[in-house]
Amino acid sequence: MNEEIDFILDATKEAMQNALLHLEKKLLNIRAGKASAAMLGSVMVDYYGSSTPLSQVGNINTPDARTLTITPYEKSMIQGIEKGIMNANLGFNPMNNGESVIISVPPLTEERRRELAKQAKAEAEDSKIGVRNDRKNSNNDLKKLDGISEDALKASESEVQTLTNTFIKKIDEMLVAKEKEIMTV
Repeated sequence: MNEEIDFILDATKEAMQNALLHLEKKLLNIRAGKASAAMLGSVMVDYYGSSTPLSQVGNINTPDARTLTITPYEKSMIQGIEKGIMNANLGFNPMNNGESVIISVPPLTEERRRELAKQAKAEAEDSKIGVRNDRKNSNNDLKKLDGISEDALKASESEVQTLTNTFIKKIDEMLVAKEKEIMTV
């Protein structure tokens, strides 16, 4: 019986950890004014008929805080990279110099900073919902176990709630840090 309970608790912890990792990736894509290769993480490029992540068709560099350069592994990919960046709808206007694609990251306006902070809040809320759903699923799985005593069920549910509280706190901490990063001029 204890093995089944431990299995459910481990699965719950792993699911909650995945929600945290997902939030981390989502927050990396929200730019905070400084140029970063992670800003282009969601960009897909048409590479000989298949959709390929930008990082696999070129080298992404940040020569300074306001500039991104993408040097394609094949010169013929320059137009495809520009098109991929435009299609990703990140608000960037890529230019090319024949050798590489250059993106000037515009400074954020106060209004845009507030929008990005709202976006970060929404992503954090989605992660919290995911963690709460994991809690609900775990509690349902625990109740379905045959032969579990009432005390063991209560103790297990309490442990699941402790896990939930821990992960919700981590999500809140990540959100506060990201909001601070976004609102810092």
